[in-house]
Amino acid sequence: MMRLLGADEAGKGPVIGSMFVAGVVIDEDQLFDLAALGVKDSKLLTPARRELLASRIEKIALDIYVLEVRPEVIDELRQLMTMNEIMVRSFSKVVEKLSADRAILDAPDVNPGRFARRVKEGCGTGMQVIAEHRADRNHTVVGAASIMAKVKRDRSVREIEASIEEEIGSGYPSDPATIRFLEDWVKEHRDLPPFARQSWKTAERIKGESERIKGESDSRA
Repeated sequence: MMRLLGADEAGKGPVIGSMFVAGVVIDEDQLFDLAALGVKDSKLLTPARRELLASRIEKIALDIYVLEVRPEVIDELRQLMTMNEIMVRSFSKVVEKLSADRAILDAPDVNPGRFARRVKEGCGTGMQVIAEHRADRNHTVVGAASIMAKVKRDRSVREIEASIEEEIGSGYPSDPATIRFLEDWVKEHRDLPPFARQSWKTAERIKGESERIKGESDSRA
């Protein structure tokens, strides 16, 4: 029986919080079990449904590994490499931790073949590694990985909110609630929060605008 590994990420683009890369290993015949549960791309599911499915995937899967890449680590790595290279490094770590006959990756690279080759080289695995765009929609095992990664990401955002007793929105630059939160935080604390990705252009812009306004205010005083 062929063992399949599906891998996907959640949180590549947010300005707040960690990125998570999940790997799920199943026997090929368990694809029917996952499909029967309604496992699919996490973006097509409600948060409550993702939580329910995550608990059921944990019971079905042969193995699961979820890598957390914290915002400060992303900032440090971005001084040395591109985000695509960080993705290769992160997926490589997940594949390296798991054992299967074939790994199917949701490709964050415009060139899926290149991404698969780089991940295979990065972890030195002997298993077959393939990468595809929209693999989370086209392969149930990758959909399962996308659910595990997204659930971990959602929980981490709620943990941040609980720790500061404020809502931060989704954490994405396109979310007005997130932008308002960052602007208010910088205005009050004169710096970005420790859980923000300092190297993101959105974060740099908000901090820069705050410093400019403060400078103008000081010059008028």
